[in-house]
Amino acid sequence: MLKIEDITYSVEGRPLFEGASAVIPDGHKVGLVGPNGAGKTTLFRLIRGELVLEGGSLSVPRGARIGGVSQEVPGSSVSLIDTVLAADTERAALMAEAATATDGARIAEVQTRLADIDAWSAEARAAAILKGLGFDDDEQRMPCSAFSGGWRMRVALAGVLFAQPDLLLLDEPTNYLDLEGALWLESYLAKYPYTVIVISHDRGLLNRAVGSILHLEDRRLTYYQGPYDQFARQRAERRAQAAAVAKKQQTRVAHLQSFVDRFRAKASKAKQAQSRLKMIERMDMVAAPEDIAKRVFTFPQPDELSPPIIRVENGVTGYGDTEVLRKLDLRIDQDDRIALLGKNGQGKSTLAKLLSDRLPLMAGRITRSSKLRIGFFAQHQVDELHVDETPLDHLRRARPDEMPTRHRARLAGFGLMAAQAETVVGKLSGGQKARLSLLLATLDAPHLLILDEPTNHLDIESREALVEALTAYSGAVILVSHDMHLMSMVADRLWLVKDGTVAPYEDDLDAYRAMLLAADKPVKPEKPKPARPARPDRDTMLALRAEVRKCEARVEKIEEMRETLAKKLADPALYEDARKGELETWNRKYAEVMEGLSRAEALWEKALEKLEAAESA
Repeated sequence: MLKIEDITYSVEGRPLFEGASAVIPDGHKVGLVGPNGAGKTTLFRLIRGELVLEGGSLSVPRGARIGGVSQEVPGSSVSLIDTVLAADTERAALMAEAATATDGARIAEVQTRLADIDAWSAEARAAAILKGLGFDDDEQRMPCSAFSGGWRMRVALAGVLFAQPDLLLLDEPTNYLDLEGALWLESYLAKYPYTVIVISHDRGLLNRAVGSILHLEDRRLTYYQGPYDQFARQRAERRAQAAAVAKKQQTRVAHLQSFVDRFRAKASKAKQAQSRLKMIERMDMVAAPEDIAKRVFTFPQPDELSPPIIRVENGVTGYGDTEVLRKLDLRIDQDDRIALLGKNGQGKSTLAKLLSDRLPLMAGRITRSSKLRIGFFAQHQVDELHVDETPLDHLRRARPDEMPTRHRARLAGFGLMAAQAETVVGKLSGGQKARLSLLLATLDAPHLLILDEPTNHLDIESREALVEALTAYSGAVILVSHDMHLMSMVADRLWLVKDGTVAPYEDDLDAYRAMLLAADKPVKPEKPKPARPARPDRDTMLALRAEVRKCEARVEKIEEMRETLAKKLADPALYEDARKGELETWNRKYAEVMEGLSRAEALWEKALEKLEAAESA
């Protein structure tokens, strides 16, 4: 087991750990969570022995192997499969010795150990891991130099998973994976035979791949049993209890201090005052938990356009003479929230570029609303910010005519306060850079927002804030992400990019996940399911929504008439004897309006029921 006992460590005078302790039992899968900058990566370096503790101790079982991904694989001429095989250094050394050994006894020892570690199935295991992380059979034979940095990070991850260390330390492993790779990794870690500690802000992974949470906060470590959602509930309960205890203590202290202040100088009460003062000093005060800093995103709201905002008919697109996507028949309305599914290389980025007008059609027709504004966020844009300029400088360039106070207000709306606004981008955290890129992408209040992996550098609180902002946003959203929690909370439609085209995916994300994880398993015959009513087409849904709006407007108009008549009937002068005939007329009109209101409300309810039935089909 891993024992962390009363450790202390500081960076440049700033304490990260003060008396922090925890015990991780062997074989447990643990998610390490905490605010950005709290010291999670530093803890990994301390466990690996790369840093020296100032106090306390860290211990792992004697001979235990510790593994993790510290950097990408170099771009060498060695193939991916051979690179992964070499990561198991014991197997590589034994295989080399087996080829040269001459002593019979030693040869027997080597062959026995190779059998013990299942060395002969190693290539098949390495290939399965590489396939799970997105490399097909041909790519596994290609040299590492043929792949970019992000893909070589996957090779490094494959290597450490293949080596199967006794203690596996992973720092944000899904940041360089797509959804398919992230889901495969979740499944793999859940079945990993040894101890795992993973730093992650991916709520899905923390709920499905780990069985406990190690929380780093206020320089201390707290170990919680259960996945992330259970931890979140337990932590909220603890914070509420601590806040209640602290409030009671503050009330008690205030009462005692009031007595001391009143009677300290009075001789007859001095003894009692002194006694109460000592009571205050002896109290074991509980600090009220600090409020979590609000992570906010404030997207500007676009004006409304007539549907559809984009229509593609029999479209073909690609690069040069190479077709990537064909037979595209797509429609996007301003109220659409669409998540793109599909394995890497199938064309999700190509589709995003087509929709954002960064790539033309090779054939077919695309129609965009004449006033359409599109915001585009891709992960590479975070790296394209000007590192020697501040966020304020970026806004001055984008909005030179705006007042500085307006610039600061925009930055604050994305959680970049005064200190970050005047800090050069090169010194901002990854999350702060992502916030700035999101601000620049939404600056023009786009009617369509295309987000390609927007959460890679955001912590869990920021991801929840992004969900809230997208929920309140009145434009269309196209989302590519490996974060299933984000997709499930934001998207109400799924498009599958596969086999050179794009089609609606009629099932939900859980079904898609199950399909991916079962892809390599033998298919079992399914029991026949009851026929599911077909989902109405897009035009029918638009007509139903229009009918609901029409009925709602009718009810509002009649309600206004009712209020006008009610005010008229509330006039005391109308009830004078001389105006009885007029009163009867107004009463009759009021009765007619109430009858009309009843009918209008019934029609509105019926229209709502039809729409709800269609949406749930």
